[in-house]
Amino acid sequence: MTRIAERTVLFADLRGSTALYETLGNAEATSVVTHTVTALARAVPACGGALIKTLGDGLMAVFASPTDGLQSAQQMHEALEGLVIRGSERGASPGLRGLRLQVALARGEVVEMSGDCFGDAVNVAARLIDHASDNETLITVEVLDGLSAEAQPRFRSLGWMHLRGRAEPVQVHVLGGRRRGVELPPTQFGAVASVVEPEAVRLQWQDLNEVFDGGHMPVVMGRSPQAHFRVDDGRVSRSHARVDWHGGVFQLTDLSYNGTFVRFGAGEDVVALKRSSCTLHGSGLIGLGGSPADPTAPCVRFELLSFVDTVPHRP
Repeated sequence: MTRIAERTVLFADLRGSTALYETLGNAEATSVVTHTVTALARAVPACGGALIKTLGDGLMAVFASPTDGLQSAQQMHEALEGLVIRGSERGASPGLRGLRLQVALARGEVVEMSGDCFGDAVNVAARLIDHASDNETLITVEVLDGLSAEAQPRFRSLGWMHLRGRAEPVQVHVLGGRRRGVELPPTQFGAVASVVEPEAVRLQWQDLNEVFDGGHMPVVMGRSPQAHFRVDDGRVSRSHARVDWHGGVFQLTDLSYNGTFVRFGAGEDVVALKRSSCTLHGSGLIGLGGSPADPTAPCVRFELLSFVDTVPHRP
């Protein structure tokens, strides 16, 4: 039977499973990942949703309302957090303690057929998860509009994002209050004291030299033609890293498998980001897929500006 209905689509992706296979071996790691995904999947029927499929280390589900989908996402985060805490207490491997969860939700008309779902909302949610960092929940504006007035202030806007394979950009929001970390983490060199609040960030790579102000965030750096700042190098992921502006600071978040590396000045230590974030300050180099200490690595030079002296580039 084929049915067309308005649905909230949820994709969840478990990250860090590769480390499990390296430390535990294929059989045991497969058992751990399967057990974890099964635990996450329990949050779907518990919130009135339908589990469409599991995807190795992730899952897809649909819900009648945005509220149900968001509640399920929260329960998934809590379930993973509980598993990791219990595992740590029992001396679990670092691989298990390193598991993280990304969730993305979109809403729209979907076609339900033979136990599966198809449609633009499905494609958006599947692509949006590429832009989520560790333990982060991203939603489209259609999902936000369906939430209660009490729930909406918990989200902050990430602006418009270009998703792989989709011509039109999507308006995205992120659930505030990152788990296992502060909302705006300092750099590894401690908290940053600033007299003048930065207003823009300049990014330079080869012939590219562009300025983005806080009102034109987020900026996704990557190899994809849809990336806001494109770095065409084989070591760079399609959506490799994201720059956000929030609370007067610019925050860099790694979205890749190869990692993002930051050096704030000549001779300073390199900050390695693996699906994590740091606050940008001053100027320096951002290595995408390789350290700035490697002269062959694709490195983007950044500089925070107090006054915008170039028209921000953003379609």
